[in-house]
Amino acid sequence: MTSTQPKVEDKGFTSFTPGWATYSLLFSLRMANAQTLQTFFQPDEYFQALEPAWQLAFGPESGAWITWEWREGLRSCLHPMLFAAWYKILAWICDALDAGPRARADALVTAPQIPQAIIAALGDFFTWLLARKIYGPDSSASNMALFLTAASPWQWFCSVRSFSNSLETVLTVTALYYWPWDWYIGYHPNVSSESHESSPTKGLKTSLLAAAVACMLRPTNILIWAVLAIMLFRYDTSKLFALVGKASLCGSAVLGLSLLADTAFYGKFSFPPLKFLQFNVVQSLSSFYGVNRPDYYFTEGLPLLLTTTLPFALLGLWQALRARPKNQNLEMYRTSQITFVLALTVLVMVLTMTLISHKEVRFIYPLLPTLLILAAKPLATFLKPTVFFSPPRSPTTNHWRGALFVLMVFSNYSIARYASSTHQRGVIDVMRYLRHQQEARLLHTPAWQNPNMTVGFLMPCHSTPWRSHLVHPEIQAWALTCEPPLHIPVDQRQDYLDEADIFYKKSASTWVSATMQDIETIMDEFQVPETYKPRDKQGELRAWPEYLVFFEQLLPTLEEILGRTRYRECWRGFNTHWHDDWRRKGDVMMWCLPSASAAE
Repeated sequence: MTSTQPKVEDKGFTSFTPGWATYSLLFSLRMANAQTLQTFFQPDEYFQALEPAWQLAFGPESGAWITWEWREGLRSCLHPMLFAAWYKILAWICDALDAGPRARADALVTAPQIPQAIIAALGDFFTWLLARKIYGPDSSASNMALFLTAASPWQWFCSVRSFSNSLETVLTVTALYYWPWDWYIGYHPNVSSESHESSPTKGLKTSLLAAAVACMLRPTNILIWAVLAIMLFRYDTSKLFALVGKASLCGSAVLGLSLLADTAFYGKFSFPPLKFLQFNVVQSLSSFYGVNRPDYYFTEGLPLLLTTTLPFALLGLWQALRARPKNQNLEMYRTSQITFVLALTVLVMVLTMTLISHKEVRFIYPLLPTLLILAAKPLATFLKPTVFFSPPRSPTTNHWRGALFVLMVFSNYSIARYASSTHQRGVIDVMRYLRHQQEARLLHTPAWQNPNMTVGFLMPCHSTPWRSHLVHPEIQAWALTCEPPLHIPVDQRQDYLDEADIFYKKSASTWVSATMQDIETIMDEFQVPETYKPRDKQGELRAWPEYLVFFEQLLPTLEEILGRTRYRECWRGFNTHWHDDWRRKGDVMMWCLPSASAAE
């Protein structure tokens, strides 16, 4: 078969040799990324990964918050097992070194950063390798793809977070790299039919295994591979039979492993992908967490995912979807075929995901490496007449384009810095404060006294991390919940209110009266308002905690309800300059009872 490797193109950025040196640099970058990430994004980072991992590592009595998805068997345990292993390893090291409470807690809080940095760096690495396979090993476009993934604000903000989407993205780009792209060349005039029939499939099993795991983690990932398989009908149906055979083998292996792991985890036969589709698609429970406009992915999702790279990604998509005449030379034709299939895959997945009412940027995250690769070619071409690709005194140098590129890089840096160190950091800082307060108790409280701390979070549900940041089981905490209407018919769900809805939308004072013990127990004065007269039976009502944590917007309401009690402000932390949820606006505040401050 005639060689299908692209010819060496114009060299822009310095050419790199793939290997451990490059990956080591990327891993160092992502470790620094993980260390500087001090903000909150979405609850799934903790409640769909770290909380079940914490329970796997330390048992049911460790205080992990296990959400309804895990109780109903919607999630595979394969992802949390990764972090559970690191929790166990670092806990064993801390015990062997006889580390103190604070050192041990700090180690466990940072434990997920190590495997996640390894995963994120692999995503960058395989994005670059895939670009090299498409554009050529020394082309400016392939090196631009490496730059784009390393400098992407979304990658900086999200790749080192413990989302299943982050792992799904890395598995997807890895599978795409090992995918047999030569199958899509078709019968080009420069390729004989005999040579085409003998096209190698090296790496196909690796590709299929990675794809199968990605689909097991996130069933919607199957859309990508469905498009790639269907496209074979256009180019070479003979390859489809080989693909189905090997896909069945690899899929069965991953399915068997998943069934064994999940059955052991849940204590009964479990197949999470089926439950996931049943609850989120058939029963439409995903809409309980929000319904987005049909144009969401086009007006918000893709701009957030790509930021300053968006124009070049759109241009790359358009160029890839244009007609590809066979009179091109083999190398150019090969590149155009691969980029066409990738662009079509992006388009089909975005359009299909648009049909689902509940939308999040994370759901199209697996497309980011492909979009960056498609953007790399037009961006490298755009920058050719600048000082980055031309001699400094060249008459063709375009300084305006160079200045625009510098502005683009600076904008990416500013977005990444703000999102990772400023926006929504208060909900992380408050957990650190509580953890340190508990550590002080453990060090200074006599053995015969109770060192336990009680905390209540009057916030929208899952506004903060949980045991993965509180760490100590002695911290007895509760928060408002938002369990979905699992067993209520669809036509009756419009009137359903979860606990957080009742608190915020109905009446906070009604919730307090119905849920908490008599307010008289924390009053400064003996005179009690009529609303809070003592009850004859307390039942299962919650006792008032030593610490109350809430967002600043709730302050007037709590002052009205608890203003005459013994609660006093003891901590306040900046959270964000803005928020699209009115319930989460303002600083994170903490009120304490005198007993809490006395114990510290």
